Formats: sequence, C-alpha cells, structure tokens
Amino acid sequence: MLSESSPLGEFDLIQRFFKTGALAMRSNSDHTISLGIGDDCALLKPISGEEIAITSDMLVEGRHFFSNANPALLGRKALAVNLSDLAAMGARPLGFTLAIALPQPDPIWLEAFSKGLFAMANAFSCPLIGGDTTAGPLTISITAFGSIPTGKAIRRSGAKPGEDIWVSGTTGDARLTLAALRHEIAISEADLRHIEHRMHDPIPRVDLGYRLRNIASAALDVSDGLLGDLQHLLNQSQVSAEIFLERIPKSSILKKQAEDIQNQFAACGGDDYEICFTAPVAQRHVIEAISKDLNLPITRIGQTIEMNNSQATVRLFKTDGSLIGDTEAATYLKSFDHFAS
Repeated sequence: MLSESSPLGEFDLIQRFFKTGALAMRSNSDHTISLGIGDDCALLKPISGEEIAITSDMLVEGRHFFSNANPALLGRKALAVNLSDLAAMGARPLGFTLAIALPQPDPIWLEAFSKGLFAMANAFSCPLIGGDTTAGPLTISITAFGSIPTGKAIRRSGAKPGEDIWVSGTTGDARLTLAALRHEIAISEADLRHIEHRMHDPIPRVDLGYRLRNIASAALDVSDGLLGDLQHLLNQSQVSAEIFLERIPKSSILKKQAEDIQNQFAACGGDDYEICFTAPVAQRHVIEAISKDLNLPITRIGQTIEMNNSQATVRLFKTDGSLIGDTEAATYLKSFDHFAS
C-alpha cells in the first residue's frame, strides 16, 4: 500500500508527475496529436488513409499486482499491456490516457511510477495525452490509441481452415514467477531473477505487429493464457484448431519443472503478452525471416481446421500424434477469470 505523505492536491499531482513528462514527450511526437494533455479533451488528427485503433486495460491492486509491487515496473507494465493489444492488430502507437485512483498521493511512489510509465511511453513513441486522478483503492486504467492503414488491421476473425498457428517468444514464465512468489513452487533465486521480468516488465511485440500486417490472417495478444485466448480467435473466425502441446515454446527455466507444470503454465498461465496468430502455409518462410530479423522466436504450434457441429474447438495432441483426452485437455484450455476468487 502507499505510505503516508504530506498532502498533495489533485492538480499539483498531475502537474508534478504527469503533465511535465507528457509535454516533454509531446515535442517529440508527430502531427497526429493536435492537442495533448491540459484541456478538457485531447485531439487526434487521423492520417489520411488510416484508422484509429483504441484499447483499454485496467490493473487493480490485489487482482493484477501485489500491494508491494515495484511502482516503476508497475508504471511500465500498465502501458505495456495496452501496447500489446495495439501490436496484435498491427497498429502504430499514437498516445494514451491515464486514469488512476490512489488511496493517498504518495510523492515517492508517484515519482517512481511516472518514471516507469514515461520510460515505456518513450520507448514506443506513445505520449500521455490526458486522463484523470481520484482517491480510491489503487487502480490504474489506461486507454491507448494507435493508427493503422485502412483495412490492414489484423482482426481475430480472419483465420481460415488449413492455416498455421504461431506464437511469439515463450509462454509460462510469468505464471512460474507468480507461483514462486506465492511459494507454490520452489525455484532458485538465480532462476527467479532470470524470468521475473516476464511478469513485472513485459515487452509488447509492437515491431512484430507491424511486420504481420500483410501476413497474418488473424491475431490476438496472449494475456489470459495462450490456449484460452486462442479459443477467442477461433470463435471469431469460426474455425477449430489442432495444437501439439509440446510445441508450445518454453524457456529453459520452465523446462526444469515437471512436465505437467511446464505444459500447464505454458498453455494457460497468462500474463505472457506475446502474439498468437494464424497465417497461410505459404507464409512460413516469410515468418521465419521475420523471426530472424527481430531476433525473436516465433513457433508454429498447430493448424486451423474446419469446425465440427458449428462449434470452434481445440484438439490437443502429444508429440507422437496421439490425442490428449478431454479431461486432461480441459486443464490446458482455461483462461484467467477476472471475476473468479
């Protein structure tokens, strides 16, 4: 929780920790922002031939992060999870708004949080253009805006039967970090230091999103668990999928765990912020070249198939080609539920 501090009013808080940083970024931004922070509304001027992509994410203390979370890393992550949504659609970040509720305005906490926030914003040329503050349980809500050529957005609904299913990076390390911090699983301090950034400081795959604009048929970002999120794409596209469970990419640290833990964390752990996408088989060599150019593993984990009985499903297979039974498969197809206890 935030510690006691000297009184700090709302407008002093905005001016000291957010407006100054936003104006510094504004001088480096392009002309799509007609009016930034400081007025009743920000003004965005769409570029001719482009559309505006909009996404919102909320982080709530105790639900999405621990009460003792590093505020600088929390600032970075709060924006990163929104940039990940823009990346999945192939959008170029334009700017974002921040609404934050604080139990009390602690200057030390706010200084670190705002530095982390603006570090992520600067890394992806995405300035703060407005927002709000109030008293309340610690809650961070960001709305991010992006731009994409008209008709080029990578939606969830474009997959066709017979396409490859890919995922970037590795999955499961954020869940392993959480398990270690909760003392559910014992891992060494060295291993924890090696992977904990996957939970606390994810990197949105914005560059990959750009490169997939004319290649991927459908995409989404992996936030609530790879296979559970994939199910949303399948439902939107009206296709089913066959996935080889052992192909899901895992880090060397996760591979030290028992096989069932490896598979469960990688398949449905959540908080990965990678991109899962489908693409025609003919694009394999292009995707492999992108992987090499970005120095980012991109792994083919399965393929889309025709739906059966008008229901999108995921069939899981072992490396030897044997089908995983429904009861076992159900443990890998869960998604994080924000309303579950």
